[in-house]
Amino acid sequence: MSFKKLTTDDINYFIQMLGAEKVLTDNENLIRCASDHTEDFHYKPEVVLQAETTEDVSKILHYCNEQNISLTPRGAGTGLSGGALPIFGGVSLDMRKMNKIIHLDTENFQVTVEPGMITEELQNAVKEKGLFYPPDPASKGSCFIGGNIAENSGGPRAIKYGVVKDYVLNLEVVMPNGDVMWTGANVLKNATGYNLTQLLVGSEGTLCVVTKIVLRLIPAVKNNLLLLVPFRNASEACKAVNAICMAGITPSALEFMERDAIECAVNYYQSSAVQLREDIQAHLLIELDGNYPEHLYKEAEKTSEIVAQYDIDEILFADTAEQKETLWKLRKIVGEAVKGNSIYKEEDTVVPRAYLPQLLECVKAIGKKYGFKSVCYGHAGDGNLHVNIVKGDMNDEDWNHKLPIGIREIFTEVVKLGGTISGEHGIGLVQKGYMDIAFNEKQIALMKSIKNIFDPKGILNPGKIFEAK
Repeated sequence: MSFKKLTTDDINYFIQMLGAEKVLTDNENLIRCASDHTEDFHYKPEVVLQAETTEDVSKILHYCNEQNISLTPRGAGTGLSGGALPIFGGVSLDMRKMNKIIHLDTENFQVTVEPGMITEELQNAVKEKGLFYPPDPASKGSCFIGGNIAENSGGPRAIKYGVVKDYVLNLEVVMPNGDVMWTGANVLKNATGYNLTQLLVGSEGTLCVVTKIVLRLIPAVKNNLLLLVPFRNASEACKAVNAICMAGITPSALEFMERDAIECAVNYYQSSAVQLREDIQAHLLIELDGNYPEHLYKEAEKTSEIVAQYDIDEILFADTAEQKETLWKLRKIVGEAVKGNSIYKEEDTVVPRAYLPQLLECVKAIGKKYGFKSVCYGHAGDGNLHVNIVKGDMNDEDWNHKLPIGIREIFTEVVKLGGTISGEHGIGLVQKGYMDIAFNEKQIALMKSIKNIFDPKGILNPGKIFEAK
C-alpha cells in the first residue's frame, strides 16, 4: 500500500485549518504516539493532529482522504493489539482534547460523552448521580471511552453486566471522506434497518472515527463482597467457575489467576496482602454485589460451600474497602508486572466458560511442546483467559519463528473448543495473521467488502485487522 508522505504544504494546511497549537511535529509527541501497550512496537507518525470538535475531525479526514494520507485514530494508547500504531506514518489523530460529558440525562439513564474522556472519570461522574456504567477494563484510570468503543472492551464485570456493546445506544461518527452521521437512536429498542451502531463498536478505528457516544446507564449498586479463594489445583479452580454459575449465583466478577500471575503481581506491588503457600497453584477472585446485604451474605455462604468441594486453602474475605482495593490492584497489575519481568506476548483467548479447564491444559501442553512459559489469568466468569507468553531464556530464533507456530496451535484449539482468538483486546496489528483460523475465506471477504464500502481509499487505520489493500 502506498500513501502520500506529508509535505510542508500539508503541515501548513493543517496549521491553517486547526491552529498551530493543535499540529504537533515535535519529537516528544511523535514518540508518544509511536507506541501503545502492545509489546515493544514503535511506528512514528509524521504529524500528530489534536481534534477538539467534530468539525475538526471532519476537516482532517476530508483532507487526508483527498490527499491519500493514512490516518490512525488514537485514544489513550493503552491498547494491547497495536490498534493505535501508525504503521504507515501519516497522521496520528489524537482525541484527548475531546474529553467532555455533553449531557447526563438522569431521567432516561443516559449519558452523551466525547471519545477522549477517561473511563473511570465517566464512572465517577455518573456515580455522583446514583447511576452506574459497568464496563471496567483494567486500564480504566487512563483509557478513553473512545478506545473502549473501538475494541468493545470488557473487563471483570462482563460476567454479570456485559461488555461495552451492551451499553452503546447511538454514535456520532465521521466517515473517511469527512461526512458526519449518527448511527442509530437514543432508545433501548431499535429494529429500524441495519444496526450500524453495533457494527461500529469493536471495528478498531478502521471504518470511521467516533466523535460522540450515547451510553445507557443503570442504577448504582450499593454493596459488594470480595472473596479470594486459593486452590491447590489450577484446573479445579477453572471447574469451580462453572459450578458457581450453575448454582444460580451470578458474581459481579469472577477472576482467575494462576500462581505465577498472582506471585508476579505481589512481588511487583510489594504487597503482603496475600500469603502464598507453596502448594497453592491458582486463585479465584470472586466479587458479589447488590443492594441487600442479607442476600449478599447468603450468596457468599453458598459460594463458599461450592468452592469447599474442591481442594482449597482458607478463603480470604476482604473486610475493608482498603483490602478490596488491594486485591483488585493485584489482579489488575498482573499484565504490567509480567511485562516488567520479561519481553512478552499477550494472547486474549476466549472459550465457552465450561471449557476453561481444557483451554488452560491445552495452553500448558503447547507451551511444553514449543519450549515457552506462559502466565495465565483473566475473566474466568466469561471464559476469557489472558495468556502472557514470556520470552525468558528463549533464544531470538525460537521466539520469532517457533513461537508463532505454537500460538497458531493455541488459537486452533481455542476455535475447536467453540471459542475465538480475541475476547476484548481486538485484532489490530498483532493478531491479523491468525484471522484465517477464526473465519473462512467467504467471511473474510465479506468483512473486507464492508471496510471497502466505508473506506474505499483505505486511508483509515490501514494495516489493522487485515493487511492494507
